Amino acid sequence: MSATVSGAAIGAVLALTLLVFGFWGLLLVAVATVIGAMLGRIVEGRLDLAGVMDALRGQRSS
Repeated sequence: MSATVSGAAIGAVLALTLLVFGFWGLLLVAVATVIGAMLGRIVEGRLDLAGVMDALRGQRSS
């Protein structure tokens, strides 16, 4: 699945969520989507959790 198709599908789901559940439902679905994507990247090994935590603490590593 290309990035364009994925983006369109995610946009459609978020728009439908907004129409059905309102703003707070949309916000909840968006946060859950981001958390799920981050967990998927961690499991695949494509996201360095230690690097993310360092960036959130303001400690940069190159």
